[in-house]
Amino acid sequence: MDDERRARFEAAYNRAYGQITAYAARRCDSPQDAADVVAETFTVAWRRVDELPEGEEATLWLYGVARKVLANHFRGDNRRRVRTAELDAELADLYGHSPDTQVELDAIGRAFRGLPDDDRELLSLVAWEGLEREEIARALGLSRNAVRIRLHRARKRLSRALAGAGVDITAQSRLVPAERPLRGAL
Repeated sequence: MDDERRARFEAAYNRAYGQITAYAARRCDSPQDAADVVAETFTVAWRRVDELPEGEEATLWLYGVARKVLANHFRGDNRRRVRTAELDAELADLYGHSPDTQVELDAIGRAFRGLPDDDRELLSLVAWEGLEREEIARALGLSRNAVRIRLHRARKRLSRALAGAGVDITAQSRLVPAERPLRGAL
């Protein structure tokens, strides 16, 4: 039975791959997106091989699957664009006060990248992943106290690196331009 299912899938794949790839490529913004759509289309075909028609009907069935996969792809793309636009607006509100915004952001990025890997990981888990100390401790296999100490030290090192780059942190955790210009930061 497995050989029959496999042969059915392979026949449909060999017959329709080029057509489905061209269909996806004409509708996607990038070759990578088209490749993802094609891969997902044939993954669905493999999972539903018992529903896969024979002959040319299989190609038409695959077009229908590809159409639905593309619709899902575009919905996901639209959701990402909306989230990105919201984030861009939020960042503009937070950092739009300074004419040196890009310089500051570059300095922050350099300061962060200059930290040891362990510091970056801890700070990322807190800031980007929103994890609490206890959750970080479980994720990293450390005690809560060890996380507290390491996080404190990582924050101190980041503060020193930011100060060295001419970026000042206020009590509200908003970045503001430093009094002195960035020297040799670029």
